[in-house]
Parts: sequence; structure tokens; C-alpha cells
Amino acid sequence: MSLRLGVIGFSAGNGHPYSWSAIINGYSPELMAHCGFPVISQYLAEKNWPEARIPGAEVTHVWTQSIELSQQIADASLISHVVSAPEEMIGQVDAVLLARDDSENHLHFAAPFLRAGMPIYIDKPIATSISALQSLYALQKYEGQIFTCSALRYAREFQMDPLSRENLGPIRYVHASNPKTWEKYAVHTIEPVLMMLGEVGLPMTANIAPIAPDGRVVTMEFPGRVTATFSSLGTLASGPMSIRVHGETAWKEMIFSDTFSAFKAALEDFIGGVKSGTCRSSPIFNRRVVSLIEMGVAI
Repeated sequence: MSLRLGVIGFSAGNGHPYSWSAIINGYSPELMAHCGFPVISQYLAEKNWPEARIPGAEVTHVWTQSIELSQQIADASLISHVVSAPEEMIGQVDAVLLARDDSENHLHFAAPFLRAGMPIYIDKPIATSISALQSLYALQKYEGQIFTCSALRYAREFQMDPLSRENLGPIRYVHASNPKTWEKYAVHTIEPVLMMLGEVGLPMTANIAPIAPDGRVVTMEFPGRVTATFSSLGTLASGPMSIRVHGETAWKEMIFSDTFSAFKAALEDFIGGVKSGTCRSSPIFNRRVVSLIEMGVAI
């Protein structure tokens, strides 16, 4: 039986209700062209449909703060039901995609589903403080009920094969850059960097330098003589998500480019965890991620 999913959106500048639903359901090219996010239509059009969709799951319900917007998402991403309140999905779907990146509202939207014992994928960043993260986990009924990630943790571009990793030698310095704000987008580089560094522990120090008007550079000193600089350029500059890793014997630069594959891999992991009843989103790892985000929030 196909897994029934409900999607909750919409936050400003975030097209995930459209894109996540389309990756699972397929989509209408004509209607998606008017979604307001041209990049979504572009990368969806590069795939073969319906073969590209995720099998064994369907987004059947959608809610946003606007019935009109919900209907637009439903029409573009082939969703059958538009609901007038998120809680209407309880009992109608098997799991929920909270596709909003305004983390200050995550507890409000997630709470009814957590209390109902339903699996939920909470968009990045799940929180920007440990206290907010703890409030969400306090409502979790079982391990693995909450899934969260930056899809870039799954990005092929940010993976290293064993030979490349060995050639680097011990990692000593990492410089990771994103072209947007720290609060919403630093998570995209923090997660893959932590995956590369492994169990290095939390940073011993964090130095924050603002970049006018709304960017910042955060340099962190980790145990084991590892330094990482995370640059969020805000509206100052454009450019790709990138990570440069310097080891004792070599270095490697990685530039993110394949949004579709990263999103699809993350959604597949969530769906796989729901079907198997396994935890695919480690609370320990998520706490490490949010700890680093929180270190860079205040200037």
C-alpha cells in the first residue's frame, strides 16, 4: 500500500511544498511554471516522468495559510485534497512533511502531529537554539518520530569516496560558504561538514564577524586541531553552496549543483524510515547541528 503524506506550507521564499510534493507525485509542467520558483520547473524538466518520482508514496493532502495557494500547490503537484486546517490531516495521512523553514513556527505546526504519534519531516533548520529543539523532542512519542535534515547532507557533490578521503590525510581546515542568511541556510553546509569531520565533538571556540548588511563569517575551533569557517554571505554576494576541505596531504573543493537528487534522497530516507519504523535522523547529530547554528546566531 502506498504511504499517504500530508504537506504543510508555506513560508516566504521557500518552494519546498511544490518541489517535495512533485518529487513524490509527479507534476503538471504547465502549472508548475507559474509557481514563482523558476528553478523548480527547471530541474524537474530535466528528469523523465513519471519514472523520476518516488514510488510507494503519495502526497494526498496539503495545507497552507491560503486556500488559494494550497490549491495552486495541489494543482501543480497533483495533490488530491486541500484542507482548511492542518489537524484535518490526522487520521487521513500516515506521515507529514512540514515544508516551512521558519523555524520559530515549527513547534506550533508540529505539536498536534507529534502528540498524535505521527512521523513528521521538519524542514531545515529544525531550530536555531537548543531550547527550541528540546521543546520539539519533548513531544516525541518514540525514537525516530522526528526526521529533519538539510538535503545537502545527501548531496552527491558533498560525498567523498574512500580513496579521496584517504588522500586528504587528517583534515585540518574547512571553508564552507552559502550565499544566503545564517539562520536559514548555514545548516546546508554545517551538516555535510559535520559528516566529513565525524565525531570531533563540539567547537571549543566560535568567532563571529558580520558582513554588511546581513551576512556573517563564523570560525570554529574543534578538538583535534581542526578549524572550520562557515560563511553566510546574505544579500552581499551570489554564488553556489561550496565546501573546500584541506587535509595534511591534499585538498578538495566541492560545489553543490544537483538540487533534485539531494531532495529526492532526503525524502526517500524519511519515507524508508516511516515504512521500516527505524530512526533515520539522529537526535544526537541534530543537537550538534543546532548547537553550531546557535553559536552563530547572535552578533
